[in-house]
Formats: sequence, C-alpha cells, structure tokens
Amino acid sequence: MAHKSIGERLAQLEAQRKTLQIRLSKQERAIDTRRKVLIGALVLHRLENDRDVQIGGGLAAWLRSELPKFLTRDGDRDLFDDLLKPQANEPSLGNIGNGSAAS
Repeated sequence: MAHKSIGERLAQLEAQRKTLQIRLSKQERAIDTRRKVLIGALVLHRLENDRDVQIGGGLAAWLRSELPKFLTRDGDRDLFDDLLKPQANEPSLGNIGNGSAAS
C-alpha cells in the first residue's frame, strides 16, 4: 500500500474536520430548538391551565404586547392568532404585578 503524501493526509483530515463541524452545528441547532420547544410548551401550558391572574393573565397580556414586535413574518403571526386577540376580563399591562388586577 502506497503511503499518502503529507498534503493528501492534510486534505483528508480537513475533510473530516469539516464533516465533524457540520455534525456539531446540527447538534447545537437541535439542542437550541428543543430548548425553545420546551420553554414554549411551558408558556402555553401556563396560559391554558393557570387561573392565577398574575401568572396566566399577566403572561397572556405581556405576550400580546411583545409578540407582535417579535414576530416579523405573517406566517409566524398567523400561528399566534388565538393568543394575540385581546381577552375579556384581562388586566391591562399597567396593572400587571401590582395587585390591582381584578380576580
């Protein structure tokens, strides 16, 4: 078996490095996506199940205020149509966290 030249070995090692770097990037993106999904699931769970106005209502009002600024694509906004519509008996943002919201 013929020995590979140093240049050929370096090229092979560089190709392996690139392959491993791509794999690492995919793994990091998957972890980032999973974290976002879990945080989103927690937020949605609290909005649906928590009757405490300071947590459930306050969070919903805050999201209604912040999401339109954060979401830049129409398709993304469409995903949150149900959440972005104002709800009856919801405290205003000025009343969140100071105990003046009605229960």
